[in-house]
Amino acid sequence: MDGQTYLPATWVDANLNERFYWDANEEILVYALPEEIVKIDETTVDEDGKKILYREGDAVYLSPALIQKYTDVRLQAYDGEAQKRVCVENNWDPVTVADAAWSAKIRLRGGLKSPIVTEIKRGGTVTVLEQYDNWARVMTPDGHIVYMHKWKMKHLHEETLKSDFTAPVYQNISLDQKIVMVWHQVTIAAANQAMDSLIAKTKGVNVIAPTWFTLSSNSGAYESLADKSYVDRAHEKGLQVWAVLDNFSRECSKNVQAEVLLSRTSVREKLIENMMTEADRYGFDGINLDFESLKTAAGVHYIEFIRELSVSCRKKGLVLSVDNYVPAVYNRFYNQKEQGNVADYVIIMGYDEHYAGGEAGSVSSIGYVENGIKDMLSLVPKEKVINAVPFYTRLWTGSGDNASSRAMGISEATKWVSESGMDLTWDDSAGQYYGRLDSQNGEQQLWMEETRSLGLKMDLIKKYDLAGVAGWRLGLETSDVWDVIGWE
Repeated sequence: MDGQTYLPATWVDANLNERFYWDANEEILVYALPEEIVKIDETTVDEDGKKILYREGDAVYLSPALIQKYTDVRLQAYDGEAQKRVCVENNWDPVTVADAAWSAKIRLRGGLKSPIVTEIKRGGTVTVLEQYDNWARVMTPDGHIVYMHKWKMKHLHEETLKSDFTAPVYQNISLDQKIVMVWHQVTIAAANQAMDSLIAKTKGVNVIAPTWFTLSSNSGAYESLADKSYVDRAHEKGLQVWAVLDNFSRECSKNVQAEVLLSRTSVREKLIENMMTEADRYGFDGINLDFESLKTAAGVHYIEFIRELSVSCRKKGLVLSVDNYVPAVYNRFYNQKEQGNVADYVIIMGYDEHYAGGEAGSVSSIGYVENGIKDMLSLVPKEKVINAVPFYTRLWTGSGDNASSRAMGISEATKWVSESGMDLTWDDSAGQYYGRLDSQNGEQQLWMEETRSLGLKMDLIKKYDLAGVAGWRLGLETSDVWDVIGWE
C-alpha cells in the first residue's frame, strides 16, 4: 500500500509477537514495554513519513519496521518485483549454507523440466534447507524458496546467525525470602479489625492479602474496603500487604463483564491509575489480581491489562501477583506463560478439584496439586510460582448427579467429624483422610484437610523449590496447621 508492505496483525500475533495489542473499540495499537506503554494509530508515521499501521475494514496491518523494532526476526519485503514476497525468519539456530560453483538456474521444484524461477551467479550463496539425492531445497539471497542441483554447489558449511535485537527486560520485584501468604476475606469494613486476632494464631506468615477491591461496573468502577490502619498494623507485625482486586466477590460485581471492561484502553488506564492512587493513599505493598470465571473472549484483554498494570507497579515498587486456576486446556487463554514474563508472582489456586455443582470428590488431592505445579512450571519459572492450599474441605451429601456439598473450614470440619461420629481412614491416592457415613439425608462423604494432608502439599512446594505457599483463607484453619505450613 503506497509503496509500503504490511503484514496482518493477527498473523504477527500468532507467529511472531503476541504483545501487539489492537484496541478495536478505540482504534489504537498498544505495546507495553517494561517501563512505558507505546500507542500507535493510523496517523503515526515512520522516519520516511510512511504509516506504520494500516487498516482495511476490520483488518489491521503492521509495517516491517514496526515489527522488527519490537521483535527478534529477520524480515525482508521483496515488493518491487513481479513475484512479490516477504521473507520472515525468527530462528537463530545455525544454518547450512553453500556457494554456487557455477552460475545456476534455480527451479520451482527438483528436476530439469521444472520452471526456472531465478538464477544465481557463480560465487553466490544460498541457504540449504533440505538435501535429496541430486537436488537441494534452498533459499536464495532474495528470498526465493526453490531447488538447486547439488553438483553446482560447493563449500557446504554451517554458519551461526547473530541477532542485534535487544529484548526488553521486565524487571521483577521479589521478596528476599520464601513467601508464606494468606488471604484475608474482608466483606465488610468491620472485618478489617479482625486481622490482629486472626494473624496472632499463625506462624511464619510474611504476606497478607485482604480482599479489598471489587469491580462494580464495565467502566472500571469498583468498591473499596481498604483501611490505612490495617496496613500500618500489618507493617508493625512485619507483614507485607498485597491488596486484592477481584471481579466476583460481592453483589456489585455480578454484572461486570471482563471481556467488555478490559477491552477499552482508556478504561484499563483509568483503573490502573486509580489503583496507583489507592496504593499511595493506603500504603499497601502489592496488588493481587483475582479474576475468575473469565470468558475466552476476555483472555487477550486480560493479559494486556496485566502487562500494563505491571508497568505502573514496577515504577511504584509494588509487587504484582496473579491468581490462576490449575493450568488446563480450558483456561489456557489466561496466558500463564506471559503472566510469568511480566508479573512478579504467579499463584496456583491448587484447589476446587471438585466443586459445588460437580461430582463428589476431593477439593485438593495430592496428585491434582503435583500435576498443577508441574504444568505451571512448564510455563513459569519456579522463582515466580506460589502454590496456594485450601484451609477448607467439602461435605458431600448424596451421590452422582444428586450430590450436593457444603464448604467447611478445617476447624468446622474437625468439629463436625467429631460430633457426627464419622470414621476417617487414610487414603494414599488422595493424600487425605476420607470418611463416609449414611445419614437421614443420604450418603455423606468427606475428604479431610488437616496437618498431614497439608504437610504433603508443603513437601511438594519444597520439592519443586517454589517461591512460596499461600492459604485460602485466614480463620478457616486450626492453629496446628501452621506447624506444617512454611519453611521453619
